[in-house]
Amino acid sequence: MGRRARWVVLVLCLAALSAGALPAADEEGNQDESLESKTLSAEDQVKDHSTGTRVVAGQIFLESGKSDSQSENEESFHSQEEEKENSLEELNSLEMSNLLNKDLEEAEIQSPVLTAIGGTADGEPCHFPFLFMEKEYAECTADGREDGRLWCATTYDYKKDQKWGFCESEEQSNKRRQMQEAEDVYQIGMKILNESSKKAQKKVAYQYLLKAADMNHTKAMEKVSYALLFGDYLKQNIQSSKELFEKLTEEGSPKGQMALGFLYASGLGVNSSQAKALVYYTFGALGGNLIAHMILGYRYWAGIGVLQSCESALTHYRLVANHVASDISLTGGTVVQRIRLADEVENPGMASGMLEEDLIQYYQFLAEKGDVQAQVGLGQLHLHGGRGVEQNHQRAFEYFNQAANAGNSHAMAFLGKMYSEGSDVVPQSNETALQYFKKAADMGNPVGQSGLGMAYLYGRGVPVNYELALKYFQKAAEQGWVDGQLQLGSMYYNGIGVKKDYKQALKYFNLASQGGHILAFYNLAQMHATGTGVMRSCHTAVELFKNVCERGRWSERLMTAYNSYKDGDSNSAVVQYLLLAEQGYEVAQSNAAFILDQKASIVGENETYPRALLHWNRAASQGYTVARIKLGDYHFYGFGTDVDYETAFIHYRLASEQQHSAQAMFNLGYMHEKGLGIKQDIHLAKRFYDMAAEASPDAQVPVFLALCKLGVIYSLQYIREINIREVFSHIDMDQLLGPEWDLYLMTIIALLLGTIIAYRQRQHQAIPRPAGLRPAVPQQEPPPEHQAPQ
Repeated sequence: MGRRARWVVLVLCLAALSAGALPAADEEGNQDESLESKTLSAEDQVKDHSTGTRVVAGQIFLESGKSDSQSENEESFHSQEEEKENSLEELNSLEMSNLLNKDLEEAEIQSPVLTAIGGTADGEPCHFPFLFMEKEYAECTADGREDGRLWCATTYDYKKDQKWGFCESEEQSNKRRQMQEAEDVYQIGMKILNESSKKAQKKVAYQYLLKAADMNHTKAMEKVSYALLFGDYLKQNIQSSKELFEKLTEEGSPKGQMALGFLYASGLGVNSSQAKALVYYTFGALGGNLIAHMILGYRYWAGIGVLQSCESALTHYRLVANHVASDISLTGGTVVQRIRLADEVENPGMASGMLEEDLIQYYQFLAEKGDVQAQVGLGQLHLHGGRGVEQNHQRAFEYFNQAANAGNSHAMAFLGKMYSEGSDVVPQSNETALQYFKKAADMGNPVGQSGLGMAYLYGRGVPVNYELALKYFQKAAEQGWVDGQLQLGSMYYNGIGVKKDYKQALKYFNLASQGGHILAFYNLAQMHATGTGVMRSCHTAVELFKNVCERGRWSERLMTAYNSYKDGDSNSAVVQYLLLAEQGYEVAQSNAAFILDQKASIVGENETYPRALLHWNRAASQGYTVARIKLGDYHFYGFGTDVDYETAFIHYRLASEQQHSAQAMFNLGYMHEKGLGIKQDIHLAKRFYDMAAEASPDAQVPVFLALCKLGVIYSLQYIREINIREVFSHIDMDQLLGPEWDLYLMTIIALLLGTIIAYRQRQHQAIPRPAGLRPAVPQQEPPPEHQAPQ
């Protein structure tokens, strides 16, 4: 019996592993949901552990964590293990099959049977299916009842036997009806939220969601809790959001667990605790929350609250990157607008990448007047979104259509891409896409050539033809089009239409990554992670996967936070930036530190500088120069920490050496001049001042003033150090000028006096006399040059 029990346990364990231990995620399919977090299903979480690698639509999907070399080294070992396993299987296959059959029979017998409650057959088992009103029911139904309570028949024919009972108690029925009502309210709210772009309508939608949340609807509570946290369409209330997150966590919501971890990490509404934050992040990640995975990836990469582990970071980042890459279409990924608030303040005239409303209206005016370039430009802006323009496929289609009718090949190619992808505005049509691609390709357009290559590669509207696909991809790649480079790399990687060549694949993936293609980064990351075609490098793979992860839908929160800050709501902006900072966004870390530096009211006055210092430090570790200088300033002036000139000097030196910052060089010059944190050295001070002037034209004026001051200080110091009387006592004039030096000196003085006297006399002679004493000079008429003939 004991042996049989062990087999049963083994079988159940294997069944549990094959089914997946992680809960499946909910998919809502709305944009606002993606801003908060997404959840992976169990199938997505184990995607990394299948065998082999393949590229689909430009993406390398890893099916094994081992490189080719590792597989070859372990082949002999596996063959020996397989022989042992085969022998064991032959011995135990009969026993296993018998046990499985018996266990399955017992499981069927022991499966719970629904028992009727009340009615005419109280306590009797429900019979499925049963016949009611000439219709068979395989489950409990509320048909025929006005109160909506579920019931079942205990015999097959209800009309004949009239044997029935309730499937639920009255309390369960009330609870179910309440949840159904909450679901209806939630769906109304979500419908308004997804269909409207007006702020007033979205506020109405959140009132419905708030009502559903009060009825304990889980998804509504998730939406409302994040809205209260960020101040999205509801008044910001950290305490209320915390209470909802705690309630969601008790119910096992991964989103609630991740958000509660964020509150503990940032110390919002609770006492900061990195240990608790790590626990909640871990539970959220185990539940499949992508943002929790991303946060853990960054923490393991940077060693925040955990031991630094590149491999652990790689595991988390790869999982999120797989999901982000699978969302990328031919039209490309989300445009991430990275605007640094500190740079905007330091350089007000510097372009932030945002288009002014007046400029957009000017381009619209040109487009309406028939300017083809303006039409194509606006079409691309609305197709991808970004630079202050919302994504709008309808307007993109209209602009491309106008330009295509005018004969623009670029517009034709983008219309082909829109038809190839399909959307709510443009129906998917391979035939129409192919027509536009052919027209554009015939005109030598690389976008059209790449689209035509995709059609031949996957047989979209034409028979599959790898040779033609390769030909068109090569033409597009030669013109620098990133999609062509990416697909060409994929063909070389898989050996489709060409001989498999990892070096060529690496070359084209690198070219596409220089153009910013997200799938190129993803493919390079997979190659570095597995050591395919390159030396395996965990560090490089993590950095590339991190880049991919930061292009996910949640990056749209960067623009939401920026708009909140511009609207004067710094509390909402700082909370959004803090969450993105936890995910590892350097721009969010620096922006959160910048707002905290300005004494954000959401944080206690005594905590602003220490928290700002923390995020400046994280941003500096990712290579942001201003953050490194800020660290030096904080230690120099004692903001959020003790005054420490030596540490300040180290940060300034790092910024000077690594990023060649003129500000850091100037500060180093000042510290050398004053002897702060370093031995005083005026010569080194001048050297750093000169380096600052060379590094930036803007530093030339302050450097000139600093050098003038330095010159005065140097002169005074020199005079102070020497003894003038002692210097003159050591001078021997006889030896220096000869024995008759005094005669020479007197002669020189006499000559100087004579020169001065002569100069003064000439000045007196040149003084004009009064007009009355001046002798009259007779006026003479000039002789006529020519006389006119009389």
